[in-house]
Amino acid sequence: MSKDKNYYGIDISKDVFDVYSRGQGSHQYSNNENGFRKFVNQLSEKSYCVMEATGYYHYQLAYYLLDNGVSVSVENPLKVKRFIQMNLSKVKTDKSDAKQIYNYALNVKIQEWKGESKGAQESRQLLSLLDTYTKQSTQLKNKIHGEDVLGNPSKTVIRSLERSVNINAKEQCKLETRLMEIVKEEHQELLTRIETIPGIGRKTALMLIVFTNGFKDFESSSQLCSYAGLTPIIKQSGSSVRGKERISKMGNGKLRNLLFMCSFNACKYNSACKALYERIVAKGKSKKLALIAVCNKLLKQAFAVAKNGLIYDPNYTSVLVKK
Repeated sequence: MSKDKNYYGIDISKDVFDVYSRGQGSHQYSNNENGFRKFVNQLSEKSYCVMEATGYYHYQLAYYLLDNGVSVSVENPLKVKRFIQMNLSKVKTDKSDAKQIYNYALNVKIQEWKGESKGAQESRQLLSLLDTYTKQSTQLKNKIHGEDVLGNPSKTVIRSLERSVNINAKEQCKLETRLMEIVKEEHQELLTRIETIPGIGRKTALMLIVFTNGFKDFESSSQLCSYAGLTPIIKQSGSSVRGKERISKMGNGKLRNLLFMCSFNACKYNSACKALYERIVAKGKSKKLALIAVCNKLLKQAFAVAKNGLIYDPNYTSVLVKK
């Protein structure tokens, strides 16, 4: 907390956003440009706005504040939720949430949000639509299979479904091409370097760059592993509680799945990953646990490549070497 800042806790929903500050109390504004303008007119140079990352709803206000020179923090909603639970709050309203976010800003070290480039913003939109099309494609293919099981499927229905599958595939191809164009424009060198890591293919390298904003959003490899939901959860207490060790799965599931698929090739062609896998299995641990460890290893190698301007070298003692 900085004593020379006037903090504003902001809780955002689809149509409105609630604001709390010590000097002005609680206020509510429309979640549109008119509401943004009214809110900004109340702020001073010392104002510091803190909000949660609430899906899509926070983006417009966050960028509007940024464009108008207002300091902004966009916090992980889970961290805010845990803070509220620690305070044993029994009231749950938009106004109370705004006040709790204000209290969170006073008591927790927050990081100023800098926003993303236009390319990064478009990339996230492309990924979101790709995910939608992928789910639709699976549904359509399952529907075709379901019709075939009937034994006497309608030719009209099958042809319609097949046309939809083909259109879906073409749209996905267009989106993937555009996504690759954006990454190459902004991160061509980084993409090339990450692809030097055995086991990480072009698609995974591409997704790593997009999900991490070119690795700018993370300060350590442990943060990146947590983001992917690959950090272990250990339940032990006294002499009686010995819970089974597992990964958190609280992070980016799509990235985690991509890395898991990469881990099979990494165990064959990435010397460091292969040695790690064999060492864990030799200790009697499960193969799945060993593959998860390989996923972590791949992320750490990618982080080192991204942050230090290195390329992978299997013969180098520290695995990585200056390009």
